[in-house]
This record gives sequence, structure tokens and C-alpha cells, in this order.
Amino acid sequence: MSRETTAYKSGFVSIVGRPNVGKSTLLNRLVGQKIAIMSDKAQTTRNKIQGIYTTDDEQIVFIDTPGIHKPKHRLGDFMVETALSTFNEVDVVLFLVNVAEKRGAGDNYIIDKLKYVESPVFLVLNKIDQVHPDELLPIIEDYNKQMEFAEIVPISAMEGNNVDHLVDTIRKYLPEGPQFYPEDQVTDHPEYFIVSELIREKVLERTREEVPHSIAVVIESMQRNADDKVEVRAVINVERKSQKGIIIGKQGKMIKDIGINARRDIEKLLGDKIYLELFVKVQSDWRDKQTNLKDFGYNKEEY
Repeated sequence: MSRETTAYKSGFVSIVGRPNVGKSTLLNRLVGQKIAIMSDKAQTTRNKIQGIYTTDDEQIVFIDTPGIHKPKHRLGDFMVETALSTFNEVDVVLFLVNVAEKRGAGDNYIIDKLKYVESPVFLVLNKIDQVHPDELLPIIEDYNKQMEFAEIVPISAMEGNNVDHLVDTIRKYLPEGPQFYPEDQVTDHPEYFIVSELIREKVLERTREEVPHSIAVVIESMQRNADDKVEVRAVINVERKSQKGIIIGKQGKMIKDIGINARRDIEKLLGDKIYLELFVKVQSDWRDKQTNLKDFGYNKEEY
């Protein structure tokens, strides 16, 4: 259908859910490339990441929020407040749940918050590729008893199953409106933010226990050099000296491995050759210090 014969629609859609249910995977699937980091570690998304889906007929701006969880420190408080703040700012809220796991206290906490949301709330049942189809109906009935949903859509974000149907269903709820962003733009975040997230993803993939949650990546500079490569200088901030040792690794092997893999993803993102320099700094207990949170990009005023 051409742009002339149909009213253009646009709107904002928030993706919410407890940690590790596949929100970032869904966002990347929707926009067709990696803009949100994917990790099997819970609570890896720390800011609202906006992904933009554009066709001739509509533009949908998806907001991937941090997983809602019980906060243990100031960073945790910030992450939860960030997620909750989106609920009444959008045209549709997607409540993403993992059908391979039973409804838990985290899901119930979010449902209690969603009951007061005026925007239409969709129940999106993710990871349907991991369960038998016969198991879906009892899960749907269970969630339906908790609250009334505008729509219920089963999907697999990883495999792409039924994601097109999800987009078609969202479209029905969007108001007529303008195209907010150019059609080739997939995120509203500056490139350095996405670059820092890709580096952080590589650290998350290679570390465990407390280390993944104790790091913040800051891009100090990004500029083109005389060889026409983009020079990226990034600092991986950690909370303790022992964590610095883990990230550098024996004879620098870990940091080298992080750099090689991050550079590969950054080159795909920017479509450019990259020269990546990584440094590790210790910033004691940065997650509980307001000045550090601001320096590292977790600034309430901006989100």
C-alpha cells in the first residue's frame, strides 16, 4: 500500500519484563541488527535503548527497558525507576514473559504495576520454541487470571517465530502521526553509546559472579586517524583491583580477546575499520556513588 493512500502511523512501544526474558533479543530482531546487548547474565540492560522500526506505512519506536528486579544498590534503583517510568509514556506496553519458566514473584511484581497503566498492555509469550504447543494454553489462562491484557501474542524472539504478527498487532493500536526519524536510522542513541555497550557485552560473555555487574564502559574518544581507521579509546571501569586482574587476564589474554571480538561487532555497526584501545580502571564502589553514575551515563535527567 502506498504512502499516499493510507494514513501514516507512528508511536512508541515499551518492552518490559523481568531480567533475562529476551527483551534485547526481541529489540534486535525487530530492527534487524544488534543495538541492544544480549547476554545470559540478568540485568544487563541499564538504560532505555530505543530501536526504530520503519516501513512505508508506519514507524514504531521500541524502548527496551532494564529488567525489573529488587534493587540492591543505587544503580539498581536507577534501573528499576527507568523501566517503570516508561509505562505511561507509550502507546503500547509489551509485557514479555519466558514461557519456559513458571510465573514468579518478579512477574507478579510487574503485573501489579501494569494494572494501573492506561496504555494497552500486550502479554507477549516469548521462547515458544522451548515448550510444546499444548503447554501454552494453561500458561495463557494463568496470566489471564492475574489481569486483563489488550492482546496475547506468543513469539520466539530468537527464532523470529510470529514476530511479524506481533508488529501487525501493534500497528492497530498506533495513532496517526509523523515519521520521527529518518528511515535508515535504527536507534536514537549516539554511536559511542552503542559502541560502549558492545564492549560491555564482550566482558559479560567472558566473566562471571560479581564481575559482570561491576563494570561500566566509557568511550573517551572516537575519531578517524590518518590511516582512515576510526580510533576508539575505551575505559572499562571496575570496582575492585581483583576485578581488574580478571579482565586483563594472564599475560593480557582476556583484554586482548575482549578487544578482538568487540572490534568485530563495532566494525559491523559502523561499516568502518576500527582501531580499538581498551584500558581498565578501578573506581571503588562506583554503583553507589551518584557522581560516578552520572559520569558513566546513568543520569536520571537524561532518561
